[in-house]
Amino acid sequence: MRAVVQRVKEASVTVEGKTVGSIAQGLLVFLGIGQDDKQSDIAYIRDKVVNLRIFNDDHGNMNLSAADLGAEILLVSQFTLYGDCRKGRRPSFNQSAPIVSAKEIYEASVTEFKASGLKIETGRFQAHMNIASINDGPVTIMLDSQKLF
Repeated sequence: MRAVVQRVKEASVTVEGKTVGSIAQGLLVFLGIGQDDKQSDIAYIRDKVVNLRIFNDDHGNMNLSAADLGAEILLVSQFTLYGDCRKGRRPSFNQSAPIVSAKEIYEASVTEFKASGLKIETGRFQAHMNIASINDGPVTIMLDSQKLF
């Protein structure tokens, strides 16, 4: 499982002109589901995202997490995080999970994130989404449950 985590002042996702999720200060998380992802990958990513110390404390140092601040999280499915561009000019998505299992894992991820007690908003799985955000910093972190980076 892969995640791109952006610290934002606000973010929203719209589908067919309707806002389906929006947050104030918090984290915009793009979540990619890989072929072999399972519960342990979900738990790893959720724990990392919720507890990443990427918010500033009173001294301007990144010492606080979303959990510390009660920040909000907008979780958006993005299979293109598994795009492999090493060959040719068109990305290969062979490492992305098939739609049915990806949807199950994404929904389980949403449930796991909601168990954190933070406000969790989502996009819509397999929809064409428009994402609007005001990045704060900018601060962008990439995570991989296999610890490839």
